Amino acid sequence: MLEIKNLSKSYDGKNYACKDVTLTIDNGDIYGFIGPNGAGKSTTIKAVCGIHSFEGEVLFDGISIKKEPVKFKKDIAYIPDNPVLYEHLTGLEYINFILNIYDVKEDMTEEINRLAKMFSIEERLNEPINSYSHGMKQKISIIAALAHKPKLLVLDEPFVGLDPKATFELKEELRNLCSTGSIVFFSSHVLDVVEKFCNKIAVIKNGNIVSSGLTQEVKGEGTLEEKFMEIFDRE
Repeated sequence: MLEIKNLSKSYDGKNYACKDVTLTIDNGDIYGFIGPNGAGKSTTIKAVCGIHSFEGEVLFDGISIKKEPVKFKKDIAYIPDNPVLYEHLTGLEYINFILNIYDVKEDMTEEINRLAKMFSIEERLNEPINSYSHGMKQKISIIAALAHKPKLLVLDEPFVGLDPKATFELKEELRNLCSTGSIVFFSSHVLDVVEKFCNKIAVIKNGNIVSSGLTQEVKGEGTLEEKFMEIFDRE
């Protein structure tokens, strides 16, 4: 279980990018996090992953990101919208580097090859990352995150830059991951995907959660896009 309690973040000590964000995300949830640009999505996500300092508390399986950051991060993975990789490494070297950080002892060759084949990048694994397109870099970042089977996977706009096949395969892989009890928490502007893919959703506006819960309850009788426009046309 991921518990976000009264999470607040200010960059200047005066204005808050997010304020008192409180969410509980259960094991097995595919949880969508939506809102317009500047609403506080990325700030919240980076705070949850320990990238930003913040007020409040974040717990995963009872472990505090503030009190036990290394233990907290051991079972999670984070994929940003624009991955920054060590481009002098090959794709395979980078994946193995990430696995070493997580202290994975077993031979992961079979799993890496499975994921690389799934994302149609197996023939490029031994090439330097600086020769990759944006989409290929995104795929390498995803493979590195998935390979160690995280219990919590946090993604910021995960489908940006991916071709339709890769998008489909990623959704299937995330469903499979959640079927084992892991959590997927991600932000996206692609509301159709969020509506069809997520069992729960939270909507953030001006740094505050304005709606959260089961997808059907949040969107109501219409579509999620219609609900989104209703919320953000209200000023």
